[in-house]
Amino acid sequence: MPRFSPFKNILIWLVVLAGFACALPNLLSREQLADWPTWLPHRQVPLGLDLSGGSHIVLQVNREDIVAERLHSTIDAIADALRQADIHYTGLSGSGRSLQFRLRDGTKAPAAREALKALSAPVQQDGLFGKSIQELVYEESATNDTLRLRLTDEGIDFRVSAAVARSVEVVRRRVGEVIAVAPSIERRENDRLSVQVPGLDEPQRLKDLLAQRGDVALRWLDLSMPAQQAVDTRPPAASEVLYSLDDPPIPYLVERRAFAAAPDFVEAQPGFDPATAEPVVDVRIAAGATERIAPILQSDPRKQFAIVLDGQVISTSVLDSAVSGDAVRISGNLSEDGANDLAALIRAGPLPVSLTVIEERTVGPEDGADAVANGLTAGLIAALAVAACMIGFYGFFGLVAVVAVIVNVVLIIAVLSVTGATLTLPGIAGIILTIGIAVDSNVLIYERLREEARSSDKPLRRALDDGFERVLRSIVDSNLTIFIAGVILLSLGSGAFSGFAVTLAVGSLTTILTAHSLTRRLIRGWYRRRRPHRLPRGIRTGFFSRADFRFMAIRNPVFILMTALSLASLVLLTSLGLNMGADFRGGSVIELRARTGVADRADIRARLDELNLGEVQIEELGSARDVLIRIPSQEAGDNAEQTAVGLVRAELEDQYDFRRVAVVGPGVSGELTRAGSLALAAAVLSVLLYVWLRFGRRFALGAVVATLHDVLLTLGFLGLTGIEFNLASIAALLTIVCYSLSDTMVIYDRVRENLVRYRRMPLSVLIDTSINQTLSRTVLTSLTTMLALVALYLFGGSVLVQTFSATLIFGVLVGTVSSIYVAGPLLILFNRRNSRLGGTEDPNNPDSPSKTEAKGAV
Repeated sequence: MPRFSPFKNILIWLVVLAGFACALPNLLSREQLADWPTWLPHRQVPLGLDLSGGSHIVLQVNREDIVAERLHSTIDAIADALRQADIHYTGLSGSGRSLQFRLRDGTKAPAAREALKALSAPVQQDGLFGKSIQELVYEESATNDTLRLRLTDEGIDFRVSAAVARSVEVVRRRVGEVIAVAPSIERRENDRLSVQVPGLDEPQRLKDLLAQRGDVALRWLDLSMPAQQAVDTRPPAASEVLYSLDDPPIPYLVERRAFAAAPDFVEAQPGFDPATAEPVVDVRIAAGATERIAPILQSDPRKQFAIVLDGQVISTSVLDSAVSGDAVRISGNLSEDGANDLAALIRAGPLPVSLTVIEERTVGPEDGADAVANGLTAGLIAALAVAACMIGFYGFFGLVAVVAVIVNVVLIIAVLSVTGATLTLPGIAGIILTIGIAVDSNVLIYERLREEARSSDKPLRRALDDGFERVLRSIVDSNLTIFIAGVILLSLGSGAFSGFAVTLAVGSLTTILTAHSLTRRLIRGWYRRRRPHRLPRGIRTGFFSRADFRFMAIRNPVFILMTALSLASLVLLTSLGLNMGADFRGGSVIELRARTGVADRADIRARLDELNLGEVQIEELGSARDVLIRIPSQEAGDNAEQTAVGLVRAELEDQYDFRRVAVVGPGVSGELTRAGSLALAAAVLSVLLYVWLRFGRRFALGAVVATLHDVLLTLGFLGLTGIEFNLASIAALLTIVCYSLSDTMVIYDRVRENLVRYRRMPLSVLIDTSINQTLSRTVLTSLTTMLALVALYLFGGSVLVQTFSATLIFGVLVGTVSSIYVAGPLLILFNRRNSRLGGTEDPNNPDSPSKTEAKGAV
């Protein structure tokens, strides 16, 4: 074996040592870490909500609300500006994003424009490179005395972004009213907020708090006319009719201007009225509001006022009974929870604009603990099965491979710990899949070492050296394709499955290090200690050594069969389609567990049918205690989705625990569809571009068609079985693409090598030779990957993981077959007229054996 660079050796072993040091804290509890030496790593892998429990909620600013608010405020500003400039006008009104008014004196149009100059002036955006924008621009009008203005798209975007920015701190304070754990709040795009709260036991209360604007105001009741008369006719100009929260709602005539509002509220605490024992909220108001109220309290102590929350009257009170100094007591029709929530809203302050919950993914703490246990069980069983397989086939070399895989997993955990990347349930699936795929690199190495040692008269030291050198290219090719796919899935896909993309991408890089560099050094250590003349006897893949299967002899009927299956899948997809999940068509998925006894699906269906939520599906899930409810998308929009879940919760929470809730609004489902399709297409194109550059046009075309065949057949499998197509399916398809390409590239790499060695050999025989030479690798890689996936399917626990692993199991089988019976025949078809590939032997090449000699070398 060659001498390696001391610097490279030290670097590799330092990386391994650092990996173990960074991964070790994950085996300790937080109490044990507190006593851990400060100079050692302390960071643990953060668990996702699907493992730790909690809620992930996406809130969206309603753009139309911003437009309506801006239109009304602009109309008021125009009226004030013209009034101060003593310019008379009429017909000031607005519709959509446009507003207009007519001047009584058309000659004052220039003066009116001057008076409104401040409103149409450019506004400077925040930031160092913020550009100036115009929120209001003039439009053409038919007459000189009519002015028309329009709110610009840039101005609306500016207001939406500003509203989201101001909402972050309010949301943070409101979440703090529900749970002590600090939430993770991020801006998403221009009009959204993403809120993640771990360990949340009351997701409905949090959603209720976040869905309310929280604009609390105290307004005087207008007693100049009965409220019903104001409804039937017209209320006074300074007043408006608001309705209560009662059923049916009661109208109240209240003044438009509030005498105390959010800026005046200093503190709010829930309590109980000592006289009636009813829940109340005690609010302390600022000195300015106290000074405004004091004269009225002296002159008209029995004056009535309304407590208004987001445009609805929650109660009414008499001034002298509710106000005492700087304290205001809000009472009447409040429950204990209602008083707590109202106090929380007042303390946190109002949102600048209403937010709508457009996506929710909630996992109960118990379900998260089960997911961790199931994931660890599946991972352990998969690791043991793969280890047994490798040791059974390769003996001591198999043990070396097991050590390399263990180091590989440790490095993945270390990277997640150092970077703070969240480990999710799909992320555990990615690690388990990495275990199966990582073995492929070791199989490639050992089969190449066995081949080099058997087919040459060179010393074992030289054979080992040549084997490692020649296999490196195949290892890099297969793992780089997986890395490219993982990175693109992470950047373009949804966060719902980003954990899988992270572990897949990180695992592909650590596999190159452990499977080649680390394994090579371990084998070198074995050689230096033993100084053997041949490979260990424990290698038991020799039954493929002299294989001479004529795969291409039956290529035409098999290729026709595979083509027919692809066409059948296409027909099936166009006729039946896929069973789209909530991720892509909207709706809700709720996982329930009966608190006592078994889940009564008939009773659940009867109770939910009364709610008129559409075609609700109820399925048994794992055990008789668990059920899965699928609620179709509600046509009334995002708020209707949340309303549907709220109705189900109110109906069933007395008998069932809500272990998992996923709600996807219609807008989000459309975006997920586009993002998922884009991520899959971009990843496939990027990987295929790499294959094109790496192998050339003809090889790339064969890989392209074979990959598309695998994807099409897998989609047909999903359509035929009715397995739900969701974000996990996108990730599974992408993994199948990577696996199929990796399998195909290993064969193509050997084909290209043999094209140089056997120039006279017919292409069909050369392809058979190449397939037979790599057959051990193909069989063992498929076997180990299938062992990992079957363990994931049987012990993963989650429906999401089961559907994901079932899709992968089918895809791996199809990909293995297509790398032989699709990629091979296509290579013959695309190169049929190439004289070099099917031509004569080069007489000047001493390494070009005859066809008979070549067959003997297989």
